[in-house]
Amino acid sequence: MSKKLYIVAIDGSEWSERAAARAIHLAEKVQAKVELLTVMNWPNIQPVAMEGMVPPLIDKASEENYTQDKILTPIVEKFNDSNVTVTTKILWGDPVFEICEYIKTSHANMLFVGRRGRSSLIDLILGSVANKLAHSVGIPIILVP
Repeated sequence: MSKKLYIVAIDGSEWSERAAARAIHLAEKVQAKVELLTVMNWPNIQPVAMEGMVPPLIDKASEENYTQDKILTPIVEKFNDSNVTVTTKILWGDPVFEICEYIKTSHANMLFVGRRGRSSLIDLILGSVANKLAHSVGIPIILVP
């Protein structure tokens, strides 16, 4: 029987870091693996072009390297002393769709998500990623305050 897999949705917020800590502590007790998953939404990163003005192009590889170095690697290093295998994954697209699809293909057992992300005002207007995931992910989800 393979080890259980816990996915943690990471967006760089303190809430997602708390979700990672919760997942890793639980994984240590049940000998599960943890994967930190970040979904980068290209339209939110690429500036909108205005007539007569071309914005600088953002390089996907550079954005991935920055996210890996500044957001994911520090979390992995923080839990180096645990007995948990912690890996990272970066995807591109709509966060809710990509997380749901990744969970299906990875056969994850549980999803951990910070209850508040980086944009609380947008969450109030459009609904949060965590709320949308709670209604569509299809596996147990832990919303971490």
